[in-house]
Amino acid sequence: MNSAGHPSAVRSRTKIAEALLGLMEKYPYNEITVKQIILETDLVRKTFYRNFSSKDEVLRYIMNKALGDYFSVINSGKGDVLKNIFMFADRNRRLLILLDKNNMLYIALQCMDELLPVFRDSELSEANPFTPLFEGLDSDYLIALNTGAVWNVISLWVHRGMKDKPAHVEKTVRQYIERLRAK
Repeated sequence: MNSAGHPSAVRSRTKIAEALLGLMEKYPYNEITVKQIILETDLVRKTFYRNFSSKDEVLRYIMNKALGDYFSVINSGKGDVLKNIFMFADRNRRLLILLDKNNMLYIALQCMDELLPVFRDSELSEANPFTPLFEGLDSDYLIALNTGAVWNVISLWVHRGMKDKPAHVEKTVRQYIERLRAK
């Protein structure tokens, strides 16, 4: 792959990613070819393969980029975690709906499962709200619990076309958590 931070590599990856998303709006994912992606950009085949090995890698790049932005917000300790989760989903509405349309929402969960342990091990800081909750416990289980629960809620929201406002979904989950605490 091209040097990650080089401006021309970043531009090329962005063009390729946008081309794939645009094609996913028109065609089923399994019918999209690398050739079609290239034709949607002003790039050549060599540039595609310098940056990605396949269209699947492009999709994972898109998801990992979105998740990286989300993890940065969570790690900063700014704002409410639950609110940030649903804001992340709302900001990435287009991607999530396209994944759902192609029965590929599992890609997002796979990317989360791969990135969360790396994130925890390399960037966990005092500001991260999960740090004190994980102390002395097997954080792998806790990450799986949180990811599974949250991802199922997001998946349901996406399956429903994300018609409900993020605040409504957040409020529903928050009220349920409060009821659990009261028991």
